[in-house]
Amino acid sequence: MLYDPTERRIRSFVTRAGRLSTGQARALEAYGPHYLIEYRKAQFDFHAPFGRTAPLILEIGFGMGDTTAHIAKAMPDKDFVGVEVHTPGVGSLLKLAGEQDIQNLRLIQHDAVEVLNNMIADGSLAGVHIFFPDPWHKARHNKRRLIQPPFVQLLCQKLAQGGYIHCATDWEDYAVQMLEVLGNEPALQNTAEGYAEKPSYRPLTKFENRGLKLGHGVWDLVFTKK
Repeated sequence: MLYDPTERRIRSFVTRAGRLSTGQARALEAYGPHYLIEYRKAQFDFHAPFGRTAPLILEIGFGMGDTTAHIAKAMPDKDFVGVEVHTPGVGSLLKLAGEQDIQNLRLIQHDAVEVLNNMIADGSLAGVHIFFPDPWHKARHNKRRLIQPPFVQLLCQKLAQGGYIHCATDWEDYAVQMLEVLGNEPALQNTAEGYAEKPSYRPLTKFENRGLKLGHGVWDLVFTKK
């Protein structure tokens, strides 16, 4: 993680500018006002943008958003908030959401830790999705990985009783670390004996399919709050 002197902590991501495609740029302009929630250092009523009270699922680091859009469409009875720092990914998911009229989805372009600390009420989340976070695969960079005990404790604080954390990774040593960190959190209970079967709601990505055909592993972990 990278040290941030303003928040006195280390960050789990590197901000990359990236190139916006024409479609992504148009989506930011056309759909941003409807789907984007502005970050603020104050607790936010996440039911208000949806106009209803429904189970709220937070996705951290949604990448280009294909999986997020798929899951939101498949679960219309739940509301989803995706948090991502990279503008091309935000533009990509805005394009999907706007063109497919996905109304149970909103986005925040900001650091997830600050969103959790400042905007999300304790005990308010029904679930958290963290799919294929940066593995920081070099040993000297492992401390930058997102799934660490203090972060998991923060997630537990924001989860309602019975709420779940679903992580997935294609790096085996990160999967081992995830299992150890989540398994050592006293507020959590594993839903499986070790790694979980991939829940049906999480689609296989093109990258994941390609990896599986080459014999690469993918590990899902699903833990619930006691």
